[in-house]
Amino acid sequence: MNHQKSEFYFLLILLAGIFILAFFIFKPFLYALALAMVFATVLQPVYQKIAGFARGRQGLAALATIVIVIVFIFTPLIFLGIQIFQEAQQLYFSLTDGGGKDAILNVFNVLIDKLQEYFPAAQKFSVNVDQYLKQGLGWLLQHLGAVFGSFAKIIVSSLIFLIALYYLLKDGQKLRAAVIALSPLSDADEEAISKKLGMAINSVARGSLLIALAQGVLTAAGFLIFGVPNVVLWGSVAAITALIPGIGTALVLVPAIIFLFLTGEVFSGVGLIVWGVGAVGLVDNFLGPKLVGRGIRLHPLIILLSVLGGVGFFGPIGFLLGPLTISLLFALLDIYSSLRKNLL
Repeated sequence: MNHQKSEFYFLLILLAGIFILAFFIFKPFLYALALAMVFATVLQPVYQKIAGFARGRQGLAALATIVIVIVFIFTPLIFLGIQIFQEAQQLYFSLTDGGGKDAILNVFNVLIDKLQEYFPAAQKFSVNVDQYLKQGLGWLLQHLGAVFGSFAKIIVSSLIFLIALYYLLKDGQKLRAAVIALSPLSDADEEAISKKLGMAINSVARGSLLIALAQGVLTAAGFLIFGVPNVVLWGSVAAITALIPGIGTALVLVPAIIFLFLTGEVFSGVGLIVWGVGAVGLVDNFLGPKLVGRGIRLHPLIILLSVLGGVGFFGPIGFLLGPLTISLLFALLDIYSSLRKNLL
């Protein structure tokens, strides 16, 4: 009996060591694999429909789903990325050449002149605006090279994502059954965790991301109508900020509205206010309940902290992994609560 316990503990230690080694082996691909799992969950209805048309040929159905992802997601993202890069480059050169910088300084000076009527201490800030702007441009210059220098890494991660997505669609049910078989939890608890994670993924991916995309497109359209430059760049930024509950696209719209008023475009500024409140602000109220449905119902503060903390911990993909991690935490807490009641 003692010999069997020794073998069991030795096996646990060996497994722990191998798990740590496997983690470092797969670490470069963790983000691609996590995204593949999310997309495999979201695209499951599409895959099932295609599998029905393909008469159960899972490999063909998975391949067709991959083609759909490439055509309708990857290709638009490539063109969008090129356009964002071009507009960011134009903005950067306009600032460094002096013309754009002078325009921004003039806007700051007008704003500070108005603030000085109520806050005399604003004079000290006006002296340092040029220095702050130069520091911001220096930071941007330092980080642009790192972003575009990782182009080869992005290509490799994209290939890993597509390959992983193919096999997760094709063999996902087998993998899920294997995980359930290895888990010491009961099948009911495993099903509960799986169901809540699926709801969380669909809520975040189908709901939050689609709403953010719609708000980004509407913000870009508003900027185009009312004469704010670099509409694709700022529309993309608005789509990202829309993921932050309680703040959202206001981080982009409010500075743009202030910019229009300070440059004398009062009519455009008022029009952008109406557009922001009417078209952009109401998207969440109309699309949210339909897209999110019965997904995760976390408190807005928890969602905000999970998004910001997830970005800080996981990087850019953290806006997705943060809420999913917190959703898994609450699912495990529910199971713990039910187990504790049964034990007591």
